[in-house]
Amino acid sequence: MGKARANDTTPTTLVKERDLLRFTTAGSVDDGKSTLIGRMLFDSKQIFQDQMDQLEHSSKLRGEENVNLALLTDGLRAEREQGITIDVAYRYFSTARRKFIIADTPGHEQYTRNMVTGASTADLAIILIDARNGVLTQSRRHGIIASLLGIPHIVVCVNKMDLVDYSRDRFDEIVAEYQAFAQKLNVHDLEFIPVSALVGDNVVNRSEKTPWFDGAPLLQFLETVTISADRNLVDFRFPVQFVVRPHQDFRGFSGQIVSGTIKVGEEIVALPSMQRSRVRSINFYKEELQEAIEGESVIITLEDEIDISRGDMIVRRHNIPEVEHEFEATLAWMDERSGLARETNYILQHTTNRTQAQIDEILYQLDVNTLHRNKVDTLNLNEIGRVKVTTAAPLFFDPYDRNRNTGGFILIDPADFRTVGAGMIRYSSRSTIDELKRDERSRRLEVSQSTEITWDPGLVGPQDRIRRNGHRPFCLWLTGLSGSGKSTLAKEVEKRLFDEGLHVVRLDGDNVRHGLNGDLGFNREDRRENIRRIGHVARLLYDFGHAVLCTFISPYEEERSFVRSLFPEGSFLQVYVRTSLAEAERRDPKGLYKKARAGEIRGFTGVDDPYQEPEQSDLVVDTERLTPEEAVEQVLSLVHDLLK
Repeated sequence: MGKARANDTTPTTLVKERDLLRFTTAGSVDDGKSTLIGRMLFDSKQIFQDQMDQLEHSSKLRGEENVNLALLTDGLRAEREQGITIDVAYRYFSTARRKFIIADTPGHEQYTRNMVTGASTADLAIILIDARNGVLTQSRRHGIIASLLGIPHIVVCVNKMDLVDYSRDRFDEIVAEYQAFAQKLNVHDLEFIPVSALVGDNVVNRSEKTPWFDGAPLLQFLETVTISADRNLVDFRFPVQFVVRPHQDFRGFSGQIVSGTIKVGEEIVALPSMQRSRVRSINFYKEELQEAIEGESVIITLEDEIDISRGDMIVRRHNIPEVEHEFEATLAWMDERSGLARETNYILQHTTNRTQAQIDEILYQLDVNTLHRNKVDTLNLNEIGRVKVTTAAPLFFDPYDRNRNTGGFILIDPADFRTVGAGMIRYSSRSTIDELKRDERSRRLEVSQSTEITWDPGLVGPQDRIRRNGHRPFCLWLTGLSGSGKSTLAKEVEKRLFDEGLHVVRLDGDNVRHGLNGDLGFNREDRRENIRRIGHVARLLYDFGHAVLCTFISPYEEERSFVRSLFPEGSFLQVYVRTSLAEAERRDPKGLYKKARAGEIRGFTGVDDPYQEPEQSDLVVDTERLTPEEAVEQVLSLVHDLLK
């Protein structure tokens, strides 16, 4: 009989038993990242006497009167000489509440790869902003990189408050500016704390000099921020690292559970063979468990003899990742010797699987300072871009936004085995925006050639409708998980706009499937066709001068981009109505998540079909953080700005 730890093997309990927060720091030159970490360690009594003696000695050699706490993490000689951070410095410490791993990363643009390395496993990012200088280009870049890497929590520390006399107005000004910028990003949790790392205000202890700030000091926030909900305890993924066979009567598969949970007796599928079996035992060191969860390294034995080897993946039968040779990814290039070469063989390392890969196309290079997309032929050191990848053997992956552990990979130069790139899989390339557009052009061409249909503009022009209606037309597209609150939000916005005198129409996913799209199912092709039809209906209503509100899960980035392409520039607004999967399941207004978990519904977004979070929306509305009234006001403000 397997053992249960502490008589309770619920996932929540197991996570709490080993609660560890990984966080990274970033900031512009001389914003005080290393000083902040040093202050945190010093005030929380995490520095040994011999370390203090060395700090005092090093500070005196530098001609400094006081102990320079930044020297705790600035380990390279070049860093100490220049007073900047170049490499990634890791520190480990713990308090009574939690254990921590800090990655102190450089903020300079030429060390973007170092920041990507340090932040790739972080649960939280601390971004420092100098209160004197305010929000700089580098401050925005750090937020963009944190968003791209899927870091769920961001804390903006407005540092050096002592140099602006602890001004609340200055703090509020920086908060307002950064919040406005962050609306364009995929940021789940954003907090602001006024600090002075040099003297310790609001780092470990609350400062009496900021009585207007009612939040927690930084360390207290780090100790209490909830991270268990960020872990993926739904999608069981077990990449096989070794086949363990100490004798002929035992054959097990060792590795780390990178996401999800598994119990003895559960049915599994081995990829890529698709062979089925059940879990016979779960071995953890010298004990047998009834259940194991994400992060645990175990040996799993099965009831049947199945051909499984290193690089294969064991998953649940009704929760299978994508198995593809082709996909799109965000790629950070890390090789200073040469740029990314298309159609060159690289080694791609993904979980325990290693295969050859080529970059077929560089879709664009992302300017991490402005979010602009640039058409390029290569990616150079520290540049980040969107690429299409083809692999020799299939990968078993989930989109990075859903599962960072199975959505990330590295590229290796086969000549010397240097890591040259780090990638984040966004989705498989079965249907890209270019393919959708080609299909749409073909569809139009077929209709035109077979029936000689031409577009009839009518006698009432767009300006005539604007003058009559009193407003310009637009399309407001709300996307998000089932249960995120899209329909509730859209109904309130529709009523408010109607009361303001706008000619407004609301298209809802369920309503449309009662008639126009009643012949469609929920596989990927039917979902694609569903959005294609809706996009054209919305465009027709737009041409008639209406304000068109669309509420659709629309889980795939390519379909959303396709719909946007149907509308003139400046007339399409995308609102990402965001909530965590856990909260959406808790709400479950139609009982669909429960049915999907029971296997009664297949291909349900968030359960066994991915939701690709928008990379860039006109507005992100977090319905877990905002009241319904606040959410409505944010959307109305966006619409009013468009209509000005």
